[in-house]
Amino acid sequence: MLFQLYGDQALMQLLGWVLVFAGLILMNEIGRRTKLGGIMVFVVLPLCLTVYFIAATLAAKSGAAWAVNNQTVLYMNGWFHYAKLYAADIGCVGFMMLKYKWGIGKEEWFKPWPFVIVAINILIAVASDLESAINGFAAGGMQGGWWFSSENVWLYGGWWNVLNAIAGVLNIFCMTGWWGIYSSKKQDDMLWPDMTIWFIIAYDVWNFEYTYCNLPTHTWYCGVALLLAPTFANALWNKGGWIQNRANTLAIWCMFAQVFPLFQLKAPFSVLPSLYKGATEAGLTAFDMTQITTVEELTAKGITANPTAQGVVAIAAVVANVLCLAVIIKRSIEQKKNPYKNEIFAGTRDFEEAMARR
Repeated sequence: MLFQLYGDQALMQLLGWVLVFAGLILMNEIGRRTKLGGIMVFVVLPLCLTVYFIAATLAAKSGAAWAVNNQTVLYMNGWFHYAKLYAADIGCVGFMMLKYKWGIGKEEWFKPWPFVIVAINILIAVASDLESAINGFAAGGMQGGWWFSSENVWLYGGWWNVLNAIAGVLNIFCMTGWWGIYSSKKQDDMLWPDMTIWFIIAYDVWNFEYTYCNLPTHTWYCGVALLLAPTFANALWNKGGWIQNRANTLAIWCMFAQVFPLFQLKAPFSVLPSLYKGATEAGLTAFDMTQITTVEELTAKGITANPTAQGVVAIAAVVANVLCLAVIIKRSIEQKKNPYKNEIFAGTRDFEEAMARR
């Protein structure tokens, strides 16, 4: 079992998931359908939040009570969360430039921008995976071990992080047709038709494992609801727009989680993965886990590590990306095409449905 989703809180935990899933889809629709919506969600809102983040950080350093106890400062002030938020939002702005033909968005050389920004986001996660692996090896040798992150989260790093880092690098090479970027007829979507279900599944499995290993107290939301929202939209009404939807929902979630981290840390919406064996039985939430500062205290509260699911999903992530890459190599050889300069999934249902929206 991946999550400790049972007991008296199960219905509220499921409700929390539905609220996040529906909220992400709704905000994505607001941000993608009009220029005004996109500017408000991905330009104005991030600028306002930037002022808030800087003010809270500086005030905390000066000892201001409101800032010292601020949710963002206490639980979301690590390098990764800010890097992910701004990398995702910069991607969203670039995608708007492409679909609306703003400025350099009209230029042919700018078309690979989606590949560049997605690759950067993947590499940020790969670096985080390797950080966790190194700390895990230092704590417990090759079998892995506990370490306390800068966001006050207990992580259990090990070989699964290394495997997932490899899957992340492979995933970068699974993005094909870098210049095959189009605007939809209604100009509400940036389309990348060559990014078909093969890549989406490989990405989703890799990214779920990333969140499961490195954001364990958040992964019920950022590893399940956040990943399924753009995949759901792509499958039902926004074919070819998956990468735009992914960037939009990621930026939206990062902004929300950065300001309201306790939503996913405290009851009734907190959900822990199976890694924290014994935590639910001890009545602990994700927030309670942040208050434990030593491995000895973890043991005293009856919590032991159960990294089995981390290892299984890491293997699945590598397999999914190897299979995707194998399909790409096979099709590129058959078509005698460079898979990065050219679109190689032409003729498949996903590709043709996306191109019909061009």
